[in-house]
Formats: sequence, structure tokens, C-alpha cells
Amino acid sequence: MAQASFLAGKMLIAMPGIGDPRFERALILICSHDETQAMGLAVNQPVRSMTVPDILKQLSVATQCVVPADPVMLGGPVQTERGFVLHSQDLITDETLKVGEALALTTTRQALQALAGDPYRPTRSLLALGYAGWGAGQLEAEIRHNVWLTCDATDDLVIGADHDQKWRLALKQLGVDPGLLTAVAGTA
Repeated sequence: MAQASFLAGKMLIAMPGIGDPRFERALILICSHDETQAMGLAVNQPVRSMTVPDILKQLSVATQCVVPADPVMLGGPVQTERGFVLHSQDLITDETLKVGEALALTTTRQALQALAGDPYRPTRSLLALGYAGWGAGQLEAEIRHNVWLTCDATDDLVIGADHDQKWRLALKQLGVDPGLLTAVAGTA
């Protein structure tokens, strides 16, 4: 039996004309992927006028240092009231999911407390509200229908600060000129 190829730790790059404005020019880190489901976080869609300190204040998480005013990302359309902390692997709890070689995902209040400056603050982090999810075989079908390209996850693509350019940078990593892409796809 052939081993299945799963995409956890890889990036999805939305193709032009994806047909869903929520994913237009989206760059999604796949955090979990197996034969039954896939789950990822969009890493380039800031929620306007919302920062990490805003969220910490709303949730009454006491800060122990000056928390950078990093934007909060819209991780996807599913459970947008739920927070996900994507971070470097220097913060690991029992509930942490390792994502690739250098990143991890934690969804507990402990991760928010770490962002607020407790002694275990991760060196790099991104806070997202909501996630993108796919059922069994759904993501694979979308890739076959040219909805997504895939590339390796790099620190600049995932946690970098230039959110407006991440989509272009991911395409450039593949050697693709975004200006030459079309919303029309075919099969060979």
C-alpha cells in the first residue's frame, strides 16, 4: 500500500479566482492533515484595528511586559471566536501541537499568558482567530482542481511582519510570477 502524502507544516497559496473572497490571496499554514481532515491558519489576513494587546486586555490576561502591538490574524472562517497561537517551539505544553520543524500551535489560555510575558514567552508568535478546515479528501480535491499551490513554510512567510507581501513571496519561492497567473485552469 502506498503511503499517503500529507501537508502538515506546508503552506497553501490561494490561486487567483479561488471563488471565495475569504480566501482571496490567502496564505495558509497547514497545522494538521491526515486521511480524515485538514486544518490550517491563514497567516496573511490581519483583522483590522485588532492587536495582540487588545485581545489580552479583552480576555483579562495580565501583561508582565510591554507586549508588541502585533496584528491579530483572521485564521479562517471556522470558529472565529476561538484563538490559536502559532509560535516558535521554545514554548511547548502538553496541549501543544508541533507543526513542521520549527513551529508549534497552542490553543490554551497558557499560550496567551506566555504572550503576555510570563517566563516562557515564545521568541516568535502569531495570534489568529478562527481556522480553515477541510473534511476527508476535500483539500486533496481542491489541490487537484488547481485551487491551491503548495510550498515550504519559512519563518518570513508564516510569522513575518509584511502581511501584504506574503502571498507574492510564497509564489516567488516557487519561481512563479503572480502577474502571469490566471483564474482559468486546465488539466493535462
